Amino acid sequence: MTDLDLSPTAARHALAIVEEPPVDDQAAADRYATVVWCHLTEPGDSAAGKLIASRGAAAGLAALVTAAPVHELTPRELADARKRWLPRLGARPVTDALRIAGARGVTLVTPADAAWPDQLDDLGPHAPLCLWVRGDVTALIRLRPSVAIVGARAATPYGDHVAMELAADLAGGGIPIVSGGAYGIDGAAHRAAMAVGGLTIALLAGGVDRAYPAGHTRLIDDVAANGAVVSEVPCASAPTKWRFLQRNRLIAAIADATVVVEAGWRSGSLNTAGHAAALSRQLGAVPGPVTSAASAGSHRLLREFGAECITDAQDVRELLGMARTSAAVGSSQDGRGRPATDDATRVRDALSGRVWRHAADIARRAGLALEDAEALLGLLHLEGAVQRGTDGWRAVPRAG
Repeated sequence: MTDLDLSPTAARHALAIVEEPPVDDQAAADRYATVVWCHLTEPGDSAAGKLIASRGAAAGLAALVTAAPVHELTPRELADARKRWLPRLGARPVTDALRIAGARGVTLVTPADAAWPDQLDDLGPHAPLCLWVRGDVTALIRLRPSVAIVGARAATPYGDHVAMELAADLAGGGIPIVSGGAYGIDGAAHRAAMAVGGLTIALLAGGVDRAYPAGHTRLIDDVAANGAVVSEVPCASAPTKWRFLQRNRLIAAIADATVVVEAGWRSGSLNTAGHAAALSRQLGAVPGPVTSAASAGSHRLLREFGAECITDAQDVRELLGMARTSAAVGSSQDGRGRPATDDATRVRDALSGRVWRHAADIARRAGLALEDAEALLGLLHLEGAVQRGTDGWRAVPRAG
């Protein structure tokens, strides 16, 4: 029926392309079978989830290949599932994906691994079968707590600014930022988190071996270098509308709270918010101008779905159940946990519009710790207030 060799020896040989395979026969067979299953199924396939949860990946796959009775599914469920799965059953796509993963330094993470983020298990039979990770796999278990910042691709300057402020403040205070790597709000959140040296991860709808959108290739590479780029579909998989919608459930599940910064009435971000609510995750939305169509979805979440109103990073900390005294970027903060405006002013005063200065010099002139000065320089850079070059930093003249 298939050219797939499911023996432990063959499994170890195939897995060796990307990792040191398990010595234990059952572990090797289950791990390879998990890779096969992620080629047979689309994300969130509950029939596969139920079968694997009951029998294990290898035994479940063996039952499929041999047409053995499957009591975990109704006859109709099984018949429909076999129609979906069997046309994809073959060794070539699995081998090709593993070779690409090996060439791109992609790591396979399964529920049996220590790096598995167990909050994804809340998805039950819709949980991902495995994750493909480019970057630091330990980032997956450093997301408690974390915040998903999502929103419109066609973001307004207001949305971009708010997303950057929230992400920089939270990430600079040690709270990782989760998003989807898209244009608009996602990109702003990732960039701001990295600018202050914080942790961020991007969950993609396609394989992690190629960036989508292509215009974010540099951004996705930067996220992989500083955090992790993650997908549940194997390398070489194309992003599709269904995979985007299913990807959103992972964003909602892996983060402790989801904040929608800007969203139109039919924005995909509302899908992420719906998953967050269904999983009993905390949900927040940023209000925008009542005349802005880009904020219509955010206002809908506030009015109809009980989302908490988010106006700054301290509101997000409260959403996470953190005290108002939680640390934020910078050692000196205002009464709401935000960096004091005076700190940014001190950094501006320490800059020159003509002479490039290194961060250490700027910190000395401003009377701030180096890490605080660097965090504020990152924020000012995102706002376009400063320039960064090989010789350091300098101020951008204010308009008018």
